[in-house]
Amino acid sequence: MADASGGAPASADAPVSGDAPVSEDTVEAVVRGQLAKALGGKRGMVEAAIPTLTFTVTYMIGQDLRLALALGVGFSVVLAVVRLVQRSSVQFVVNSLFGIGIAAAFALRSGNAEDFALPGIIYNAVYAAVLTLSILVRWPAIGLLIGAVTGDPTGWRENPAVVRLSSRLTWLLILPCVVRVAVQLPLWAAESFGVANTFAWLGISKIAMGWPLQVASLAAMVWLLTRGRTPMANEGTPPRTA
Repeated sequence: MADASGGAPASADAPVSGDAPVSEDTVEAVVRGQLAKALGGKRGMVEAAIPTLTFTVTYMIGQDLRLALALGVGFSVVLAVVRLVQRSSVQFVVNSLFGIGIAAAFALRSGNAEDFALPGIIYNAVYAAVLTLSILVRWPAIGLLIGAVTGDPTGWRENPAVVRLSSRLTWLLILPCVVRVAVQLPLWAAESFGVANTFAWLGISKIAMGWPLQVASLAAMVWLLTRGRTPMANEGTPPRTA
């Protein structure tokens, strides 16, 4: 992918020097590198979806909460073992196992299968609120990521264009969380309070709004980074020296 100035592609793994002024060039390099790590490839996406799919289908067929949870957790463990045997990273499988473990705890405690989705709904609501607050106080989360990677926690705030871009990118992280809550909370409530039988739709929404929605958000971030409609640095502002 070409950089924001339309030049030759830059390496996502290229180090970002803390001595150089933070520009949109820096933002693109940092975000591309982080997105590559976050996706985990097609295999990572499949591994994240299998436990939830197993739980949903098993419960719909047998209406046995403990069996459905056992199979969901069991598949996560099998996937982790396969990764270990192949000596590849277990990061995404462990993330999935951790998530399904918390979900299982909620469902077992209440005895209601739909509570399997409750931790995810709470997480997305809190995550969206925290990221929104970061934008409102002019410390958008993507900017904090840039500061952590460059080794200069506040340097990015010296460029108003970078602050604006970081805010837009952070909004794109918030959007999937808001959509998940807006769709899944009513489905959970309808099933939980006996208004309608929405368990199947709740399970489907968890899968459809997991990695697919996240990938769409990240694709929008890449599109925003490659538009090149904003200046690379403040006009008339000399580069910051170390």
